[in-house]
Amino acid sequence: MSLNGFTLPPMENEPVLGYLPGSPERKSLQDELKRQSQEIVEIPCIINGEEVWTDNIVEQVMPHRHAHVIARVHLAGEKEIRNAIEASLHAHQSWSSLPWQERASIFIKAADLLAGERRAEVNASTMLNQSKTCHQAEIDSACELIDFWRLNPHFAQQIYQNIQPPISPEGIQNSCEGRALEGFIFAVTPFNFTSIAGNLPSAPALMGNTAVWKPSRNSYLSNYKIMQLMMDAGLPAGVINFVPARASEISDICMSHPMLAGIHFTGSTGVFDHIWTQVGKNLPNLRSYPRIVGETGGKDFIVAHPDCREKALLTAMLRGAFEFQGQKCSAASRCYIPASVWERIKQPYIDEVAQVKMGDPADFSNLVSAVIDEKAFNNITGYIERARKSDDAEIITGGNYDSTVGWFIEPTTIVVKDPQYESIKEEIFGPVLTVYVYNDEEFEDVLKLCDETSPYSLTGSIFANQEADIETATKALRYSSGNYYINDKPTGAVVGQQPFGGARGSGTNDKAGSPINLMRWVSVRTVKRNFNPPEDWRYGFLKPDE
Repeated sequence: MSLNGFTLPPMENEPVLGYLPGSPERKSLQDELKRQSQEIVEIPCIINGEEVWTDNIVEQVMPHRHAHVIARVHLAGEKEIRNAIEASLHAHQSWSSLPWQERASIFIKAADLLAGERRAEVNASTMLNQSKTCHQAEIDSACELIDFWRLNPHFAQQIYQNIQPPISPEGIQNSCEGRALEGFIFAVTPFNFTSIAGNLPSAPALMGNTAVWKPSRNSYLSNYKIMQLMMDAGLPAGVINFVPARASEISDICMSHPMLAGIHFTGSTGVFDHIWTQVGKNLPNLRSYPRIVGETGGKDFIVAHPDCREKALLTAMLRGAFEFQGQKCSAASRCYIPASVWERIKQPYIDEVAQVKMGDPADFSNLVSAVIDEKAFNNITGYIERARKSDDAEIITGGNYDSTVGWFIEPTTIVVKDPQYESIKEEIFGPVLTVYVYNDEEFEDVLKLCDETSPYSLTGSIFANQEADIETATKALRYSSGNYYINDKPTGAVVGQQPFGGARGSGTNDKAGSPINLMRWVSVRTVKRNFNPPEDWRYGFLKPDE
């Protein structure tokens, strides 16, 4: 569609490249992996469009080869953080006053760069920095971020077109203006999705806001590549400020600043709870009530009915639980399987998991690589060791781990007798799937159990063949997940197809990849123009009776 010479790209998703043997994308990515593996990148803060070198340096390593340094990162201190806030506030007036099409054109250009000449560079950095396979990196750091940057302008157009009031009586002209929020957005991004890291500051920016971006300490390299790409696409200075910093320091400064307008967050539930609490305490000092948008933890489920497609269930369990080492808030981490089905698929499932290869993501035969860091490694292996010692749990796949070279944990499956056992209730965020086997006739009881076991409500799926059973599950699990899948794994939401987010302990459910999220970054002003204003203050009812 063309508007004043501006043309929106087609509203379609970026095709996922296959990286098959002999394909040009495979060779290009392998060459880029080799190149990036041989360099150490110096990463500055980027404040008001300028590189800022602080010499307060932390090193970034490959999780699968943690002796290999890939970047030296200059952390911001109080001075740099405050300068970033001031830069964002200074850029706000000119950026927010631009026609939305001009803002959108920058992110569309960024998408084109990422889809083309920068694809291998960003994918390789994600593979090395976050230990993703080529397939996982392609879906994440290429396709999903391209989709955000190309489809969000369509959603913005819908918002701006639909905020006008429907009624203007004779002599009155009513209108609405979709303004940016007053102040700056604090964008706090996670390590596990490069696309989320790119979207959290850029989605508010599309709507005219400016941002202070705190990238995760475990994804500085890939996030820096995204920041460079946006600048190369024409992002003006100060609109997004890239500020690697210690979480406590930058959070305290940003959340107590009077001009905090919003927080765009993806991370743990505990951290988000703390952010919400701190904002509440700081309200007397804030000019506005900030918009708080968060996507947090998950304990995502698969429920199987006795009558289901068993091979599809097995595939969903394996892919849903173990791709990217289970380091997805949407990863399948608890599974409720009827006894008759489990009797048939248990051994085939064990056999299939045994075929999964683990190692360096640069070896394209590996499905599983390392978890992100030592802290995650210790937390996940703690669950495994406690299960090993418990009378209520049995480890039937994996259970081994090794941190000598990288933080490697085998794809682990725990079968539990107690449906309230810790690994079926608590978010582990690793390659651990917990299975609870139920009596076939207890399907509806298990649906209730699934709904009540976890404090989270992010994703979940049901496997059943009969429509009546699907309907029963769908009603019982209505509030159990924000993204619900029928006969599919509970991961893999696509921008524009399955807007993503959850409620309860999983966040504010503001649905990234849809107009719902972008609307959170708009503040509407209503304007009434009266062409015949009254010139007498007296109302008719004040006249005396005749």
